[in-house]
Formats: sequence, structure tokens, C-alpha cells
Amino acid sequence: MKYGIALFPSKKIQDFANSYRKRYDSHYSLIPPHLTLKSTFEASDEEIQTIVKELWKIAEDTELIPLKITKFSSFYPVNNVIYLKVEPNETLQKLHKQFYSGIFTDKPEYAFVPHITIGQSLSDAEHADIYGQLKMQDVYFEETVDRFHLLYQLENGSWTVYETFHVGKEQE
Repeated sequence: MKYGIALFPSKKIQDFANSYRKRYDSHYSLIPPHLTLKSTFEASDEEIQTIVKELWKIAEDTELIPLKITKFSSFYPVNNVIYLKVEPNETLQKLHKQFYSGIFTDKPEYAFVPHITIGQSLSDAEHADIYGQLKMQDVYFEETVDRFHLLYQLENGSWTVYETFHVGKEQE
């Protein structure tokens, strides 16, 4: 089965992202707005039980996750993805690193750029037009997230939560 690890921002941010995603994101109906911490990986039923135990350990040792969204950005020319830029921070970087080490033997396909996708599968002309308009807009959200999720992919291509992991270890 295919799995992934992501966090979901607040409803306010999801509603904002969805106002664009419903027009520009080919995956709009498959998954809510999210920040991917570990991209798609395969695991058997036995392996996923070990992974769940490891994720609980990681969650116990993780502080609340700050999210600061500051602008629209794009991965062009690598691909025509438009996204909400999430400012990198130590907590996000540490989580991403942990999800690609230890029992996780795969390596990330791309450097970690925290983001929430709002547009993909766009032609070059569509990308240029849409991004040209969006990059002029002011965007600012700041919040704290207290959980991340192990997701799995259904046969129809959509993603659903397999398990939720609460973070927020006590500050010393």
C-alpha cells in the first residue's frame, strides 16, 4: 500500500488554499490542502505497524509545529507547480530529516521546500498567467500545528488518514 506523511493547516488556511486549488490543482478532489513531510512510500501491513510505533516516538519528541506562510511561489522551471510558501523552521526540518532516516531507508526526491500546493498540471502559458497574477498578492498566515498524519492512498487515488500523531512535548 502507498503511504505518505503530511500535516494539515487550519481550516482558515485550507479554505484560502482551496479557493485556488479548485481551479488550478488537478489533485483538488484527492487530498485536502497539506504540507508534505514525507512523500509517497510503499509499506506492507507488517512494516506499517513498525512505522506507526516509530512515528509515535518521533511525535513524543517533537514540539508544536510553527507554520508561517508568506507568499505565493513556484517550482518553475523544474515543474509548473504553484504553492503557498511555508517559511522553513527547525521543527519542520527536523521532522523531514527524521522521516528519511532510521527505519526509513528511502531518500527524498527533492530538497525539502515546505509548501502547500495550490496549482499543478498547468501548461506553461497557464502557469505564467496564474503565477504572474498571484505573486503580486500579499499573503500572510501564522499559526501552530499540533499534529501530523500518516495517510494512505485508496484505489481511486484519493488519500485518507491512517493515523494521527499529536506533538507538543512539554517545554523544559
